Amino acid sequence: MAAYGLYTHIQSNRRRSVALLIGLFVLVYVLVFAGALLAETLSVGDAPLDYLIQAALHDLIIAAPFATVGAILWILIAYKFHQKMIDAITGATEVTRVEEPRLYNLLENLCISRGIAMPKLRIADDDALNAFATGLNEKQYSITVTRGLMNALNDQELEAVLGHELTHIRNGDVRLLVIAVVIAGVISFFGEMVFRLFFQNAFYGRRSSDSSSDKKGGGAVIAIVIAIALIVVAWVLSIVIRFALSRSREYLADSGSVELTKNPDAMISALRKIENRGELASANSAVMEMCIDNPRSGFADIFATHPSVDKRVAALVQYAGGHDPGPLAIEAPPEQGQIEPPPADGPWADPPQQSGKPFLPGEPPLGPTGGKGPWG
Repeated sequence: MAAYGLYTHIQSNRRRSVALLIGLFVLVYVLVFAGALLAETLSVGDAPLDYLIQAALHDLIIAAPFATVGAILWILIAYKFHQKMIDAITGATEVTRVEEPRLYNLLENLCISRGIAMPKLRIADDDALNAFATGLNEKQYSITVTRGLMNALNDQELEAVLGHELTHIRNGDVRLLVIAVVIAGVISFFGEMVFRLFFQNAFYGRRSSDSSSDKKGGGAVIAIVIAIALIVVAWVLSIVIRFALSRSREYLADSGSVELTKNPDAMISALRKIENRGELASANSAVMEMCIDNPRSGFADIFATHPSVDKRVAALVQYAGGHDPGPLAIEAPPEQGQIEPPPADGPWADPPQQSGKPFLPGEPPLGPTGGKGPWG
C-alpha cells in the first residue's frame, strides 16, 4: 500500500495505454479480414479454402488504409467528445465555486496541498452514492460526484472520495480506462457492421440464387466458420481488455487518498456508506467501471472491475491503521418541504442521550459538561 504518485504504476499505465492503442488497430484489421473472407465466400461460392484466404488477404491490403482512417476518426471523436457522451448518459453538469462552494473548496484545498491542477467539477442528480473521474489530458480531467453522495457523506468522507479520484487522475488510471472504453466501442461497431453485412448478403443471396448454385463446398463452409470465429474472438478480446485492467488501481487510489487527507478512517467510512449504494441506473457498464465502486460484479468475481469493499477496507486497516466500523446505515434525508419541529423544551433542554456507539469522522462529540445547555 505504498503511495500517491507511485511511479512504477504510472509508467505501467502509460505502457498499457500504448499497447491498447496498438491492439485496437490489430483487432480492427482482424475484423476487416474476417469481413473480407465472408464477402469472398458469398461472392465466389464453392472455391478452395486457400484461394478464399488469399483473396481475403488481398482485400485486407486494399481496405487497410480505409480501416485505419476510420479507427483514427473514432479515436479523435472520442478524444474530443467523450465527456459530453458520459454527461449525456449520467445527466451530469459542470458546477462552479458559486454553485457548490462546499465541494469546490474541498477539492481545491487538496489540489493546492500537492500542487495539482484543478480538474473540473460535475454533479449528477442521482440518489446513488458514487463518483468517478474522466479525461485524457490535464485540460479535460473532470471529477463527477452524485447528489446522493454529497448528501450522505460528511466533509471528511467527501474529501477522501475526492482524494481517491485525484489519485486516479495522477496515476494515469483515468486515461487508461477511457482508452479501453474507446477500444470496446470501435470493435463493437466494426463487429456489428460485419455481421449485418454478412447476414444481409447471405439472405438476399439465397433468395436470388438457384438451389443448385446455392450449395457451398467444404472450403467455403470452413472459411465462413473461420471468419465468424475471428469476429467473436475480436469482440470477446475487446471486452476482456476492459476487465483485465489491474484491480490494484483501486487499492492504490485508496492509499493515495489517505496520504492526501491523512485520514484513513474517513476513507473507510466513505467506502462503507457507498457499499451496495452506488448503482447508477442510467449508466452503462463502461461508466460504472470508472466509478469509485462498481456493484456490478463479473462471473465468479473473475472479471469484476473492482475489489470488494471488504477487501479494500481490510487493506486500509492493515496498512494505513484505519478502523473498520462495519457496514453503515444511512439516515434518509427529510422529504422536500418537510420542516423538523423544534425541541419541546426550548434551546436549554437536555440533548438526546448517547447511544454508546462511536462517533463517525467529522461528527462533533458532546462537550465536557455532557452538553446540558450552554451553562451545563
